[in-house]
Amino acid sequence: MKQRIKRILAWGLFSLAMLVGSGMLLADHLMPPATGLPGFALPVQPGQTELDRELEPLLARHPGKTGAILLPDGLDAFAARALSARKAGRSLDLQYYIWHDDLTGHLLMHEAWKAAERGVRVRMLLDDINTSGKDAALLALDAHPNIEIRVYNPFRNREGLGRLVEMVQRMFSITYRMHNKAWIADNRVAIVGGRNVGTEYFDAHGETNFRDLDVLLFGPEVEQASAIFDTFWNSDAVVPIDRLNSKPRQKLDTVLTAIKEEARGRLARRYLDRVDLSPNLRAYLAQELEPHWTDRIRVLSDPPLKWKETQPGTYLVAELFEVVRETRRKALLISPYFVPGDEGVAALAALVREREAHVGVITNSLAANDVVAVHGGYANYRKRLLRTGVKLYEMRPQVTQSEASLFGSSGASLHTKAFVVDDRYGFVGSFNIDPRSIDLNTEMGVLFDDVPLALALREEYLRLSDKDNSYWVYLDGDGELRWLDRASEPPVVLDHEPESGLWPRMLARLVGWLPVESQL
Repeated sequence: MKQRIKRILAWGLFSLAMLVGSGMLLADHLMPPATGLPGFALPVQPGQTELDRELEPLLARHPGKTGAILLPDGLDAFAARALSARKAGRSLDLQYYIWHDDLTGHLLMHEAWKAAERGVRVRMLLDDINTSGKDAALLALDAHPNIEIRVYNPFRNREGLGRLVEMVQRMFSITYRMHNKAWIADNRVAIVGGRNVGTEYFDAHGETNFRDLDVLLFGPEVEQASAIFDTFWNSDAVVPIDRLNSKPRQKLDTVLTAIKEEARGRLARRYLDRVDLSPNLRAYLAQELEPHWTDRIRVLSDPPLKWKETQPGTYLVAELFEVVRETRRKALLISPYFVPGDEGVAALAALVREREAHVGVITNSLAANDVVAVHGGYANYRKRLLRTGVKLYEMRPQVTQSEASLFGSSGASLHTKAFVVDDRYGFVGSFNIDPRSIDLNTEMGVLFDDVPLALALREEYLRLSDKDNSYWVYLDGDGELRWLDRASEPPVVLDHEPESGLWPRMLARLVGWLPVESQL
């Protein structure tokens, strides 16, 4: 019996090794080949669409400048996407890491479908790691003659055991993901930032909602967002969804009908009524919402085949690091998943030590973090950061720890990825300060050199770091970690991870000991 068990284990390990080995040797050939025809952003035509006619006078008053509006509120962020889709008359280019199969996901799918019905060309580009079980909805949209959907670094096997086996076989190549987020209408309006598409990103979840941030752009830099989209759309990492799967027409019709009915249903109406009451939406409709205008703003992205690039200087992180490295007085960083590594700790320490700069970081507490593994990686650097003089704030939770998972996402209090330097330079985008964003994911964002916009971003940092939203983390006289709950009267000092039980604390510590930091 023992010999039989040994043989089974030996064959199992051999099969696993062969599976993974074949994936390492044949990684490029195992990924489905890019088969989509080249496609490009449709050029702006004066006065052609409602967005053209609405924005042309505004842009004429600010020649050469791009307008920017920060969107920290989830309702405003949803309204910006929905309104731009309704006003679009030429094109919608939508690029996302996650598009959830939920209320807001269906509402925005419905907006895209209605735009296509008006003759608008719609292109959707999604990362394939999160499309499992969603092919029917995507294929239902893709069946429209004006809609095309493509997926990044896709699975040949669309669901079930085959997808799991492929994930194991391609475990080294499948880890490269497209984390970009962009919503572009008529090549006139672009929304770039940290939000995916889902209820928790748009203040529509019944229990847990992310605090997140986008930038709404009008003007010249929108064309750069479109150029980035085209680079990904035409890359070798992208495959049309209809080349990977098919469903009976009756099934697609049923799915599309269900999406339309949900978009017209009671829950949708209740949510859309809340959106309509948004003060910023009302200000926009009354033409009272004034953007920040600047000619010192850029939309940036990693290349679509980042893992094949031989020059790391082409990565987004190189530009961002250069801005932070030049800090003179103050660097305020917001990163929900924060694993700075030895190099990052050294760089922040140098700013404090050599420049006497104030360096502050806001990240998730263990109780607020939906990915316990990331917190385990971050915790390894916490004391070192504090000893160098870096100020740390950890967000209070909006989710109970029982809802969090080791590597999954079930909702967290902070999702904003941004920084502001010297009240002048700033960034808002998809980039976390962690190894995954640095080396594995493609990332995107808006980098600017503009004092009014930087001050607006600083206000968001101050809001997130205030006593009602975060704990202040420090070292006591014995060098031990402490958390100050400043919202209590009087303030309370805690000697362990706030609002978290023994099991998640043990799990985070265990992950911190494992050699998995490169994947975090």
